[in-house]
Amino acid sequence: MSAALPLSAASGANALLERLPVVLRDGLLGYLPESLRWIVSGLITIAALLAVFGLLFAYLTLAERKLLGRIQNRPGPNRTGWFGLLQPFADAVKALTKEDIVPREADAVLHYLAPVVLVALSLMGFAVLPFGRLLVPVELDSAVLYFFAAGAATELAVFMAGWASRNKYSLLAAMRALAQLISYELPLLLSFVPVIMLAGTLSTTEIVTAQGGWTLGFLPHWHVLTPWGFAGFVIFMIAALAESNRSPFDLPEAESELIAGHLTEYSGFKYALFFMAEYFGMCALSGMAVTLFLGGWQAPCAFLEFIPSYAWFGAKLLALLFGFIWIRATLPRLRMDQLTRLAWKFLVPLALINLGTAAFWFLTAGWSGPLQLVRWAVAVALVVVPFLLLGRRLTAGVAPRTYRYAT
Repeated sequence: MSAALPLSAASGANALLERLPVVLRDGLLGYLPESLRWIVSGLITIAALLAVFGLLFAYLTLAERKLLGRIQNRPGPNRTGWFGLLQPFADAVKALTKEDIVPREADAVLHYLAPVVLVALSLMGFAVLPFGRLLVPVELDSAVLYFFAAGAATELAVFMAGWASRNKYSLLAAMRALAQLISYELPLLLSFVPVIMLAGTLSTTEIVTAQGGWTLGFLPHWHVLTPWGFAGFVIFMIAALAESNRSPFDLPEAESELIAGHLTEYSGFKYALFFMAEYFGMCALSGMAVTLFLGGWQAPCAFLEFIPSYAWFGAKLLALLFGFIWIRATLPRLRMDQLTRLAWKFLVPLALINLGTAAFWFLTAGWSGPLQLVRWAVAVALVVVPFLLLGRRLTAGVAPRTYRYAT
């Protein structure tokens, strides 16, 4: 983990809490010879990421089931362990002990590799996320490009699963899943381009640093608090829902569509790996949204800086994950034509227009006094007017619907 960022805002006990993960790591490395420290340091970082996000995955599934239960007026899991806290481990034992069935005509090697590759690629995104002021697993100048390159490679694993199953339904579902992933890859990428334009860097740590500081001590300089940043954040999160196959974009795995999609011929722990990769991808995209738009590990107010930076990152991450769960409990599943139309006719044009909004915001950075009000008014208009016009065009001829019932 990198320790290159300054610790100017913390002192005393606060500085100790901020440095605690790095101090523990350095303490372990102190017992090793110099020649082994670099590789053991990397292994410690990998182990820490696997432990933290492995537990987060386990208890995120429990929290999702409990929240969905409460929203649907039922208790959710509450029998295994204290208040159901051991339910994720019971589910893991069940998945491990279930029979692994491989179709006779399937490509056994690709059938086995598909979930492994998907999980590995999903985990790679965590490597460049700055989890705290001193907690950056890998410092890259082009970290954002690396993140989205690793995320785009997951599409290969999805196609591997459908192709290797030797099942026409799995293959068709894999192709349709690829159509969804490719469709929403474009608005996802276009949504963060304004951040790169205004921050002037592809480094995730420098993007977080660019959002530091407050106005009047309580208004943070986060990108989401600007018109172009708010629009980019909304587009990013909608595309992230589709990229992680979350409701209302969960068509690739919908039982009402092509059986269970590219997962039809998977069972046991292989199926669990696909499930795990979906949650890892959701966590990674949420972490990148925190980094790009929500100030990363920055505190929302100056007087709250005494709280360790990684705690702020974790709080923002959990808030976005709660939003994913709430959306799943609220919105119905889209049809395939609605899904693709939303991407190509609405999100892509909005993302392109938002580039112009960000350019205007950058070029008018020197405006002051009454011109600041003009700047905000023009930027808000550049966001709201295209949203309304494109929204009307999107629903033209298909809404509002008229429902007729048999009598």
